[in-house]
Amino acid sequence: MHANRDVIVAGHICLDILPDLSGIPQGEWDTLFRPGSLLNVGPVHFAPGGVVANTGLTLHQLGVPTRLLGKIGDDPFGKTVRQIVETYQPGLSGDMIIDESVSTSYTVIINPPGVDRIFLHCPGANDTFSVEDVSDDLLTQARLFHFGYPPVMRQMYVDNGAQLVQVLRRAKANGLTTSLDMTLPDPSSAGGQVDWIAILQAAAPHMDIFVPSIEETLYMLRRSAYDELFQHAGAARRQDWITASLLTELSDQLFDMGIKIVGFKLGDQGLYLHTGDRTAMESMGAARPSDSTRWADRELWSPCFQVKVVGTTGAGDATIAGLLGGLLRGMSAEEALVAAVAVGACNVEATDALSGILPWRETIRRVESGWPRHKLSIDTPGWQYNSQLQMWIGSGRA
Repeated sequence: MHANRDVIVAGHICLDILPDLSGIPQGEWDTLFRPGSLLNVGPVHFAPGGVVANTGLTLHQLGVPTRLLGKIGDDPFGKTVRQIVETYQPGLSGDMIIDESVSTSYTVIINPPGVDRIFLHCPGANDTFSVEDVSDDLLTQARLFHFGYPPVMRQMYVDNGAQLVQVLRRAKANGLTTSLDMTLPDPSSAGGQVDWIAILQAAAPHMDIFVPSIEETLYMLRRSAYDELFQHAGAARRQDWITASLLTELSDQLFDMGIKIVGFKLGDQGLYLHTGDRTAMESMGAARPSDSTRWADRELWSPCFQVKVVGTTGAGDATIAGLLGGLLRGMSAEEALVAAVAVGACNVEATDALSGILPWRETIRRVESGWPRHKLSIDTPGWQYNSQLQMWIGSGRA
């Protein structure tokens, strides 16, 4: 049992279609993009997107044996997804579910110079992914099950998330450590209007690790606060509203639901990690910490490493891959947190989600060479800066 692969990464997968719009003069988008117009653009770039591609292929590049479990159609876009995945390793797409009755999900990313991106997204096969697509035979061949993006997968949020709960319960029943990532839904969509507190409460007893972004967390746990922060452009700069007290309060709320490890992706403000007690660590399944005392009762906040940011596509997914990779390699919570922000930093040095990722040993060597980090100040009582670890350490549960 648990011999063939360390991780199964399951959930949302799509084909990202990115036309090269760099030739469009900056500032002229509004006048050029109008009905009846013809714009000359550059070549199109295809890349697999979603958690299965971003987190799964990052783990693979980090040297973690990984299985990819997403659902695609038997159509040209599905074939393209598989062909690209196979370039990383022959056979790596072998666990993908191919359903002739559905179309492959895709996203057209309109990204002209100097303008916020526009996404044209078709959920396709992702909306039909269900617990029946996660087999016990596959689960018995891994230690950790990571699932991502249920807010944009219809079967995962309808009926109060019953299918999501069943997926996580099945993984736990097979002895795996379970991990969940989110994505921010369109507030006007069906996935944006369900009761996410109720869904998380039902899923949490079967969830060991939960690593959403802070914006996703606010959206799901404190919707009124989210709406107040983001209703005006520029009102939601992270440094203006993220506090250590807020992170502790939100993670404690998730602990009370039954989650054992909580991480919040904070963008350019770094990564926050809060862990449960020793009993919680020892109950986490096959990928639990090899030494629970090195993970129990930690509250940590690491700033980002200094890099030239080229793109942020998949940065959060890469950060999670680094955290899970550290856990699977027997690192302490502090070491895994550093590995997470390091992998995330490598990610943003490239335009796409994967080109910047380095092998595990090269990533760690870069950290050990004295890679500088950004400054991060915390004035909340109970928090202290550890100059050796170059991170802030909190006092734990409020």
